[in-house]
Amino acid sequence: MSTWVADRFGLSPERAWGAAVAAITGLLVVGSIVFPRVVYDRFLWRYFWGPVVADGRGAECAVRAGGETTLVTSAEACAEAAAAGKVVASPGYTTFSTVSYIVILLGMLIGVLFLLRRLRIGEEYRFFYALFPFVLFGGALRTVEDAGVAAMDAGTEPLIAFPWSALIISPFIYFTVFGVTLVCVLAAYAAADRGIVDDYATPLFGAGTAVLLLAVGYLGFLAATTDYVDFYPQVATLVLVLATAAAAATWKLIEAFEPSINRGTGVAGLVIIWGHAVDGVANVIGLDWMPALTGTPDLFPKHVVNELVVNLTGRFLPASIAAITGDAWPFLLVKLVAATFVVWVFNGELFEESPRYTLLLLLTVLAVGLGPGTRDMLRATFGV
Repeated sequence: MSTWVADRFGLSPERAWGAAVAAITGLLVVGSIVFPRVVYDRFLWRYFWGPVVADGRGAECAVRAGGETTLVTSAEACAEAAAAGKVVASPGYTTFSTVSYIVILLGMLIGVLFLLRRLRIGEEYRFFYALFPFVLFGGALRTVEDAGVAAMDAGTEPLIAFPWSALIISPFIYFTVFGVTLVCVLAAYAAADRGIVDDYATPLFGAGTAVLLLAVGYLGFLAATTDYVDFYPQVATLVLVLATAAAAATWKLIEAFEPSINRGTGVAGLVIIWGHAVDGVANVIGLDWMPALTGTPDLFPKHVVNELVVNLTGRFLPASIAAITGDAWPFLLVKLVAATFVVWVFNGELFEESPRYTLLLLLTVLAVGLGPGTRDMLRATFGV
């Protein structure tokens, strides 16, 4: 494909990627100016900016009509606005936005791959492990914004007020976390090249741990000094214990019945399965077990997939059983099966042919599980 692009247009793959991104961006900008009610209001605003506005301002939804945005605080008023044909955006994800984020993510991955090649870094598994804390940091940073919404609900100004809080709300938080990670990666490699440290991996892992502790420490500070953030250590403890047990059991089953599944990834495959187990268990606890563990109401689903699983379970599982088991537990099974399948796909030949590409995909798979899982775990732990 890259050879075809170079021969056809005389562009390198990097420049072809940059031209494609610029062209799409240009079309959206021009379309928003020429057809603002269609391109901006009913596409960009409805699926991308509107949900961020509603989330960042703590509203039930945001309504766009006549080029003006109105914040709405009741579900009934949101439904009335939608019935009246107005453009309505609610916090969280929709099926369309989720698919769009996947497309954006794939485009970003291509750009990151080109960047890693240009910098000549990211070819060994140490790179994967060194970036592990940054995945946790993404989920923790998103929980900081959840705490900001709780502050507004309590009538208090959040640490990061809107519109700056948009930087830690999807999809913009992806760019924020990437920017922080990139700065740390460049600094760690520079320190290693200059002989300041023996290896880049240790300072890079340390930098990720530092920003993670900063985000979690801020949440802990709020729990100790405010009334709108609580602290339930039993939640985080149970999530980590059950996720670790589920991942270990899955790994033992793989080794016992089909060891070829983990032959290509080794321990990195176990890390991926563990990350998705955290996501699954955090959902089960946050959506079903909160009253028993903390005496507080259950949280509500933030993502399309877990909401779909909960709805399907509630529809087909008898009410007498669901009253005991809850309706979120199948999500854990889905996550374990999906993670195992992905680990199986990453065979050893793929890494040998393109180590940077393989590690980048492995990091992405880990991030789409452990990132949301960390957020859900911390939301439940701090009651936001």
